[in-house]
Amino acid sequence: MKVSFVSLGCDKNLSDSETMLGLLLEKGYEVTEDETEADAVVINSCCFIHDAKQESVNTILEFADMKTEGKLKAIIVAGCLSQRYCDEILEEIPEVDACIGTNGIAEIVDVLERVLNGEKVRRVSDINAELPRIKARAVTTGGHFAYLKIAEGCDKCCTYCIIPKIRGKYRSLPMDFLIEQAEYLVNDVGVKELILVAQETTVYGTDLYGHKALPELLKKLCRIDGLEWIRILYCYPEEVTEELLDVMRSEPKICHYLDIPIQHASDSVLKRMGRRTTRQELIDKINLIRDKMPDVVLRTTLITGFPGETEEDHEILLDFVDEMEFDRLGVFTYSREEDTPAAEMPGQIDEDVKNARRDSIMELQQEIAFEHTESRVGQRMLAFVEGYLPEDNIYVARTYMDAPSVDGYLFFTSDRELMSGDFVPVRITGSNEYDLIGELDNEYSQ
Repeated sequence: MKVSFVSLGCDKNLSDSETMLGLLLEKGYEVTEDETEADAVVINSCCFIHDAKQESVNTILEFADMKTEGKLKAIIVAGCLSQRYCDEILEEIPEVDACIGTNGIAEIVDVLERVLNGEKVRRVSDINAELPRIKARAVTTGGHFAYLKIAEGCDKCCTYCIIPKIRGKYRSLPMDFLIEQAEYLVNDVGVKELILVAQETTVYGTDLYGHKALPELLKKLCRIDGLEWIRILYCYPEEVTEELLDVMRSEPKICHYLDIPIQHASDSVLKRMGRRTTRQELIDKINLIRDKMPDVVLRTTLITGFPGETEEDHEILLDFVDEMEFDRLGVFTYSREEDTPAAEMPGQIDEDVKNARRDSIMELQQEIAFEHTESRVGQRMLAFVEGYLPEDNIYVARTYMDAPSVDGYLFFTSDRELMSGDFVPVRITGSNEYDLIGELDNEYSQ
């Protein structure tokens, strides 16, 4: 029996998909990347914003057509869309055989077996239930880096966000379990970079230990032999502490890279968003981070066109981006999501205005990013080899400045044969927009 997986949405979803894959492999199922060879498909869905929801629905419909044509025996929908719209999916897309909610990934084997026996299965459980400790994992990122999901859910309840209603309250995974999982990924799989993810990583442990335990977790992860890099994503700015920054500065394995989604910089918009910072507090926190780690790379995300956002608010945001000069920045237009407070707010903004404001920010950020990239020319940087382009005789790598999938790459030449997962020093000789160009340092010896 061959099973294929489609993992949509964020890297936290990917971590869940890899866990389900691991459970199926343990039970003897064969996993195939070729969907045309599969007997069953599992779609781990997303519905964070409208576009993600539409992508999930379109993907389900594509496989529904395949099943109608006799090319598939079973379709299982898991994840956020399944949690939120389980009944609608089963009723309106009868080709779907089962829905699994966000807290039901441990049940994938049982659900698949029931489906193959002809049952329709609805497995949407309490989103606030205790998190299962599942050791099974099939890494799909190539084996040299992996995401370590340290918590589930969120307690922030921003007015535009549906996550607390589909992922539940914030729940940390125990530290000993995470260390055990990390050791398995490093020692058995060969992972050299761990990327810590959660809806919010910075408050890890507050529910289990009564305090922010991320610094402690990081110190323990740094003791794992063979692990080279640790990267932290999704850090709410108000929760970034001096203790965390001191640990990042003192531990060589931790990349000086922080993803701190701020969403806006106008105090009036931040207040309506339910965010817990002001513009000045954001400036103070960013300055603190850069004071502690002058070489830090900061990534953030913004939302344009939030209900009631005025042209003045937009100009405040533009000025903030210009002043702060983030190394990495992404912009989303506001997505009106049902069952969120923001969806009912007055002052909903036309899509063309949202898009125009997004484009103006990205145009400014592009100039900033290109200048930052150009400033790296002449530097010597450690590169994490990810692949090789034989037609161009060029290696593809990332530096500490680059998270997978969302940031740039370093393309470099080498007169030595290298392997994916190698760490080598590279001299930066040029830049191409968001990417760096270089050559293997001549002083390097294996």
